[in-house]
Amino acid sequence: MEQQHQQRKWVRFEHAGGIGFGTLEGDAVHERRGDMFGSSEPTGRVFALEGLQLLTPTEPTKVIALWNNFHALGAKLSLPVPAEPLYLLKTPNSYLSPGAPIRKPLCDGKVVFEGELGIVIGKTATAVSEADALDHVFGYTCANDVTVADILNRDASFAQWVRAKGFDTFCPMGPVVATGLDPATLTVTTLLNGEVRQDYPISDMRFSVQQLVSLISQDMTLHRGDVILCGTSVGVGSMKPGSLVEIEIGGIGKLSNRFG
Repeated sequence: MEQQHQQRKWVRFEHAGGIGFGTLEGDAVHERRGDMFGSSEPTGRVFALEGLQLLTPTEPTKVIALWNNFHALGAKLSLPVPAEPLYLLKTPNSYLSPGAPIRKPLCDGKVVFEGELGIVIGKTATAVSEADALDHVFGYTCANDVTVADILNRDASFAQWVRAKGFDTFCPMGPVVATGLDPATLTVTTLLNGEVRQDYPISDMRFSVQQLVSLISQDMTLHRGDVILCGTSVGVGSMKPGSLVEIEIGGIGKLSNRFG
């Protein structure tokens, strides 16, 4: 994991029918060969960013999404303080590349955006200690935990978290995985049609990055490329078809997707 301490922005992209990866430097992508999470070297090919279709920055076996992980939102909703991380899984059909459209569900209901920080795992983690947790983190990305809010508690006998958050295209991620960042210094900003709707510090999390990786790895093995969405804070709102949603985190970049 020697690369995690270097400040780099890693991308996956499609070009001429093939899929590659590399580092983003300014407006150019420097292609690399090998293993993004291990040893890699430049191929010598450099592409203009505007000429590439960026893909989800990794190919996760699972995306884990936190609930009630920010003090500000918990206080606003009068939620009890959780004793342990509360989480669900986002299904693979929901993963969406930067710039790709978020599809309007065939069912009716209020569709909301949730700007979040994503923790990208870079080394297999099973029951790791909190002290060792960061050794298993490769970097960080932006994500939008899109949700059909009306479905969540529509049935009083069963909270439908997976369905509400698992529609096709409901988990945009990217545009990069940024390494060498201190997550506690980051701020998540969500813009809806250019207007700021969320602007909150990661330092307000109930469970830190180290705690999340350690505690979740007690339950399930985390594989390279897996993503933990840290949860969201105040300012979540609904989207109308045609809306542009942008999740911006300094040091990482801006994830932009249009709804409908």
